Amino acid sequence: MLCKALTTTGEPCQAQAMQGDENCYLHNPAVSEDEKRDARSRGGKENQIVVKTPLPPIKLTSPKDVISLLEETINAVRSGEMDVKIANCLGFLTDKLLKAYEISELSDKVEVMGLFLEKRKGR
Repeated sequence: MLCKALTTTGEPCQAQAMQGDENCYLHNPAVSEDEKRDARSRGGKENQIVVKTPLPPIKLTSPKDVISLLEETINAVRSGEMDVKIANCLGFLTDKLLKAYEISELSDKVEVMGLFLEKRKGR
């Protein structure tokens, strides 16, 4: 059930109501303003992920290296050794890295083709 309170803009609150109440935590009059302020300042700090044993840096110099990293990451998530949030971050970053490789490779091909065409013109 959603909170019955209205936000400061007059829109209905979209938060879930507390169990056994019609209001969410922040709109519940039974919760003191000090508790609400503390909850806001803590934000997601309690859900932060701390890496206990950092892994050593690795060289990712080719798409094959990225594939190996993704394979290791998938297996670490499946075995419970790696938090899903960290794995998602690695997935996002490796996607960007693969796109950078692709653009770099395309750029090299365009450069070679340009040199070839210049040589041909000079004949």
